[in-house]
Order: sequence, then structure tokens, then C-alpha cells
Amino acid sequence: MYNYSEFDETFVRARVAEFRGQVERRISGALTEEEFKPLRLKNGLYLQLHAYMLRVAIPYGTLNSRQMRQLAMIADRWDKGYGHFTTRQNVQFNWPGLGDVPDILDALADVSMHAIQTSGNCIRNVTADHFAGAASDECEDPRPTAELLRQWSTDHPEFQYLPRKFKIAVTGSRADRAVTRAHDIGLRLITSEEEETGYQVLVGGGLGRTPMIAKIIRPFLPRQHLLPYIEAILRVYNLSGRRDNKYKARIKILVHETGLDELRSRIEAEFERRLADFAGVDQGVVAAIEEAFAAPAFVARPNNRHLDRLDADSNYREWVRTSLARHKRPDYGIVTVSLKRVGGTPGDATSVQMTALADLAEKYSHDELRVSHEQNIILPHVSRADIPAVYDGLRAAGLASANVGLISDIIACPGMDYCALATARSIPVAQDIARRFDELGLEKEIGPMKIKISGCINACGHHHVGHIGILGLDRAGVENYQITLGGDATDKAAIGRRAGPGFSAEALLPALERLVDRYLVERQDGSESFIDCYRRVGEAPFKSALYPGATQRRTRFRRRKRA
Repeated sequence: MYNYSEFDETFVRARVAEFRGQVERRISGALTEEEFKPLRLKNGLYLQLHAYMLRVAIPYGTLNSRQMRQLAMIADRWDKGYGHFTTRQNVQFNWPGLGDVPDILDALADVSMHAIQTSGNCIRNVTADHFAGAASDECEDPRPTAELLRQWSTDHPEFQYLPRKFKIAVTGSRADRAVTRAHDIGLRLITSEEEETGYQVLVGGGLGRTPMIAKIIRPFLPRQHLLPYIEAILRVYNLSGRRDNKYKARIKILVHETGLDELRSRIEAEFERRLADFAGVDQGVVAAIEEAFAAPAFVARPNNRHLDRLDADSNYREWVRTSLARHKRPDYGIVTVSLKRVGGTPGDATSVQMTALADLAEKYSHDELRVSHEQNIILPHVSRADIPAVYDGLRAAGLASANVGLISDIIACPGMDYCALATARSIPVAQDIARRFDELGLEKEIGPMKIKISGCINACGHHHVGHIGILGLDRAGVENYQITLGGDATDKAAIGRRAGPGFSAEALLPALERLVDRYLVERQDGSESFIDCYRRVGEAPFKSALYPGATQRRTRFRRRKRA
């Protein structure tokens, strides 16, 4: 993985020293909170509902054990003993004291980490497939591309004050585990008919108030043209994106209002101008990046312990079924560690758990961890011979929940428990859902189901692309939860459709139970997934389950009206 160069080290330390002075001025009263706000946001520091929150970048979701241990130390020394892993492959500390933040940033710099560009109207943390470099279905590891974009975009003078925040995701696999179609720019590494590797470029995706699926703007872009083409997109957006209304300032609105063909024409014209002056990327830099992501030194070993454990231990077998994915090497596996213990806060890990994960990664996963956009942790390179030992280590740390991809593996934003923008709670809703279906013992029978919850219209919980999405809103001072159906975050990306009126907090869980019961009746062969069932039968049976008697009431109303 990539480590700081001398330039990186100097740059980050200078930013920390600069921010230390700004914090001191804020504490002394020389700066007002309004004056301090743009300065803190440039360094990833937010003011949440109860305290400051520091958002730390984890570029393309990749960590080593030393970095994870440092996050655990920060959680213990300067926070409340835990960190929150987010859908942007970042980690957040929810309770730092303002005077401690510069020391936290210095501690992050000690392990090649920072919080730069985790906020503001700039290019945010570049995300990638959390199975990158390990996936059996990828044509190429997307992380060298993501790292090149990270280096290019950090403190880019032209793109520090965009109309709105800007998000880029990269994948090298057929299966889209990076949600590229819900990003401002999505990049998919592909191989042309001439066996040249390049990119399919998507533009204009995003969730929030106006959810949209990204559109293909370039079916194939040669890899050597990546930077000038991305610069062309951003320049056109920077000059033409709306600045009169922040809710209409994202590039998705520019695509919608301008039209894809016209926007493509502008981008191509700008691309040709930039390409004429582009001398190419320094190949020494490219070689150094690629070398940093070379495959680990894999060792072939017999996996008898794994096979014997499968036969003898039903709990282990169930955990393997949900948590182990195919690796590009048949004698290795990819382990997803659920941060969704029933009754816990989705995405939270204690300092003890972070340390345990660091130890397991160092010993069994070639010193690599990943953060997924689904708020889980990945051990990407585990020999099948070591999977039983990894399971035992996770179980001892309270991290062996066998629910990855199931109904309790819920994405949830912090909601009103932390966020100043939230209009409803998210965390208690996720906890109630997980507890209830655990009590019912239905999780295995239900099978794959993606529930995503947002506490406001900004959609940080990705509810628009959940098989079942839940959006919490304020209705005259009362929490009200809308349900959307049929969303999808994969290569079959889709925006969910609102089912109907919202539910009170008390009525939400019974409504979800009726919805799941109807699915179990409607599905074919006892194994059809919820999303496949929904696509086959449509929304009508699920709406009738959510709103029993609604059709009959509407019919009676119409009859009275005609009479």
C-alpha cells in the first residue's frame, strides 16, 4: 500500500501546524465560530449536534495494522474509546476536544494519514472497491488509479472551491462494489476488444434531495488520458455548475439541465484543449504507485483445518457462508468483518476491537485491512488454512456476527443522535430492526436484503439505493419514516420508489414485518432474493402489505364521491 513520500510528509505537517495556530486563535476568541468554520472544514472538523467531529480520510478504504492501531489509540486518548466507519470509507471521531484536534492530526501524520479534503466543496476522499486487489472478478486493481487521483486532487488549486462537494469512485470488477453509479464521477476499469485497459467513465450520479444514477459519458477512455479527461469534466462543472442554490449545485443537476449530449460536447472540447498541453504523467510516479500495490507474497498451504471446522461447527459454517468471499487465489479467501452486531451501532468499532482487527490483519491478512462503503471491515488476503483462527479471534473480540448481507447488516447514518442536520433518528431504528428479526429467527430464511437508513434528505445512509430504504423526516415535530422499495447499489443500480405515506417510529417496525412476511409468501422456490422478487412481481403486493386496507378505503371514497 502507499506510504507518504518526503513531499507528503512535509505538506501534511505544514497543514497541521497552520491549523494548530487557527485552533489557538479560535480558543482565545481571536476568531469567531463563523470565521473559524471554513478553516476547520478544510481540515475535516465539523460541528455536530453535541460536539466537534473529526472525519479522517482512509483513501480508497485501505489501512495497515499500524494505522488501525493508531486509530484505536486516538479513540482511547482523545475520544470516547470508539470510532465510526462511514459509507465514504472514512472514520469519524465524534467527541474530540477542540484543543486536542491538532495533536490528533499530528498523530495521524505519524502513520501517513490526515483529514484533508474530507469536507468542503472540493474533491473528497477517492473511494474504491473494498475487495480491490483480491477480487476474483477484477480485471485490474483499481487502487493505483485511486491513488493517482488522490495525489492529483489533493490541494489542486483549480478545484478547491467547486460549486459543491465532488465524489469519485473506482472499480476494476464486473460487480460494482464501489457504487460507481451513485457518484459524481464513476470509473470502471475495463478491457477493450483490442485488449487495451482503460476506463468506462460515468458522470452525474448522486443521492440526496435529487437522487440520480450516473450516465456513461465515455464508453472507453485510454488510461493515459485519465487526468486530462477528469480535469475537463471538473473544469466544465466548475464553470457551468450552479452556485445560486446549493441544493442544485451538484454535477448531476448540470447533466440533467444541460443534457448529456451537450455536456459531453463541452467536455470533449475542453479535453482536446487540455490534451494538447498534456505532457503525460511522470512514469516514475506511476511506477512507484503500482509498486506500492504489488500483490502480497502469497503462500500455498493445505486448508484441512478450515474444511474440518466446516464439518464440525455449525456456527463457524454459518459465519463462513455470510462472511467469506472468493479470492483470486483459490487457496485464499476474503473475510468481511461485520460491524453490525445485533443491538450495536452500525459502523462503530471500539478501540479494543480496532486493535484486535489490527492484530488479525498483521498475522493473517498480509497486514492489510479495508473499510467498505457498507460500514464493515475487510481482511482481504486470508489463507483458507487460517480462516478458523481468524474466526476465533473475531469471536473473542465480539466481531463474529454471521450477518453480512442479511437484514441486520444495515447501513445507517448517525442521525439525530449526532448530526446537526438530521431530522430523525437512524441508529435506534437500525437497532430495533436488527433485534426484532433476530428475535423472530427469520434472518437466515429471509436471505440477502439491503436495508439502508438516512436521518434526513441528504441521504448519508444511502437509503435511495437500499432494497428497502428508510428516510427519517420531521413532520410537525414528530419523527416520520418514509419507505422506498427496489433500490440497488450494484451494477444494476436503481433508485428506490417511495411506497407511500410515512410511518411513525412506533408503526415502522410492524410495517416492515408485514413487508417481509409478504416477500416470504411471494418469492419463488423459497430462495428468490427480495430484490429479484420485487423486480418480478412489482411493487403492488408490497404496498398492499405496508398499507393494508388502503385500496378498499380509496374505493369506498370514490363511491361516496360518485354518489
